Amino acid sequence: MKCRHCGSETRLKFLDLGFAPPSNAYLSEEQLTAPEVYFPLRLHVCGECWLVQTEDYAQAGDLFTPDYAYFSSTSAGWVKHVAGYAREITDQLGLSRDSFVVEIACNDGCLLKNFVDQGIPCLGIEPTESTAIAAEQSGVPVLRRFFGDALGNELAAQGRQADLIAGNNVYAHVPDINDFTRGLKALLKPGGCITLEFPHLMELIERNQFDTVYHEHFSYLSIQTVQRIFKTSGLRIWNVEKLSTHGGSLRIYGCHEDDARRDSDRVQRLIEAETERGLRNMETYRGFQDRVDCAKDELVTFLIGVKRDGKRIAAYGAAAKGNTLLNYAGVKPDLLPFVCDAATSKQSKYMPGSHIPILSPDTLDDYRPDFVLILPWNIASEIREKLSALRKAGTQFVTPIPRLDIQ
Repeated sequence: MKCRHCGSETRLKFLDLGFAPPSNAYLSEEQLTAPEVYFPLRLHVCGECWLVQTEDYAQAGDLFTPDYAYFSSTSAGWVKHVAGYAREITDQLGLSRDSFVVEIACNDGCLLKNFVDQGIPCLGIEPTESTAIAAEQSGVPVLRRFFGDALGNELAAQGRQADLIAGNNVYAHVPDINDFTRGLKALLKPGGCITLEFPHLMELIERNQFDTVYHEHFSYLSIQTVQRIFKTSGLRIWNVEKLSTHGGSLRIYGCHEDDARRDSDRVQRLIEAETERGLRNMETYRGFQDRVDCAKDELVTFLIGVKRDGKRIAAYGAAAKGNTLLNYAGVKPDLLPFVCDAATSKQSKYMPGSHIPILSPDTLDDYRPDFVLILPWNIASEIREKLSALRKAGTQFVTPIPRLDIQ
């Protein structure tokens, strides 16, 4: 396979999770009897630019469908996160009614609605119909397109270059990362700022976060690799922040290469940290599969024990990462009878691959489980607080990553 950024041959298969359907392809009851499409789910690492990437099988149009079921606003923690970001970046950049903000992959508009409330002109770019409708209902103007070089130049030609381009958890989702980055360059106003948030590859490796691997994530990113991709398109990373979101993310700040802003010392310090942790050493990647298999085996052993002991278990959070985990582990409704999720867009549907039903969280009140398996472990504290009444009644909470933990 050729690297999606530099074109070098990727010689090392970093992780093999077998075959799985797209992680957000939730099924209706009618679809349960129809064939499901499965794609290989494997990661390769490029020894030249060190971009970690999925094999080339799934296309973006197969993954981000009109009925895409992930809505950002479902997580109260995420809503709080983006509201804080909106306040901070508005003050930092001095954004006003004369500014223009663009968010790429705006989802249901939970970030941009903060700019709408401040009267700052903005535009959301979002290809999935279901989330675009929700964003528009919040007062966010939405362009239903996939973003890339062509759209960036098209908006620039219309005089719509942006003072701020925001992209939260989209950079890892684009199949042609070079084309996307050229689009950022074209869309960015001279003196403007780009902020991108994405899960940090270093955290994925160190915390065994293999369930964050799914087809919608084409790339797994380090600051060193992103710096190289930016430079190729005439952009520069001038600052970086480490975030706790999604199990450990980065927020990078980008500008045009000739921008007057000086680089923060944080950029070089993080590059050095990544090098020390072995992100440019093939041996770091070779042993990862064994750690993944150990975590998977622990989960299966636990679920079999729960069934054998006659205990009750349910899962909470029909997240994409949960689908990766359950499908790789081969878990079906005989071991996990249902998953609860607060998103009404997922309720009454079924998890792809495993066909585990997705129910309302209210179901747990009557079911009174002995265990709740928290699939989106990155918001486990938020979920435990939400389900505190179950804890008082004796329910124990289980998180599967990085190792099985029961509280």
